Amino acid sequence: MNSLGRHILVELYGCEEDILSNTKLIQQEMENAADIAGATRVGSNFHTFSPYGVSGVVVIAESHLTIHTWPELGYAALDLFTCGDSVNPWTAFEHLEKVFKAYKVQTQEIKRGSVKDAEENPAPVQLCAVRSA
Repeated sequence: MNSLGRHILVELYGCEEDILSNTKLIQQEMENAADIAGATRVGSNFHTFSPYGVSGVVVIAESHLTIHTWPELGYAALDLFTCGDSVNPWTAFEHLEKVFKAYKVQTQEIKRGSVKDAEENPAPVQLCAVRSA
């Protein structure tokens, strides 16, 4: 792997309004997607907007899975970001694609963090003066 992570941007169109409004279902299925992908769940937080819409994040040791929904438009945006080689974000995507039953799906994968660039440009080391009493 020549990048630190893989970030899949997902556009879901034509989803059922009832699904995109159901915060409990969305949280459950986003957590299931993390588990199915073999990620280590750290926590999650989901919010229901008034009059409609859901935003949420499943934080995983390998990064995060997020969602924002617009039920009135039948649209959802997903970000599936995983670091390392042990978790494949496409596995999480395949599960969520079935859950949301979108009429149209668009995806884009972005490689995040060039390993070569990170190794060639390490963070500067901060030296601290130690005082004795």
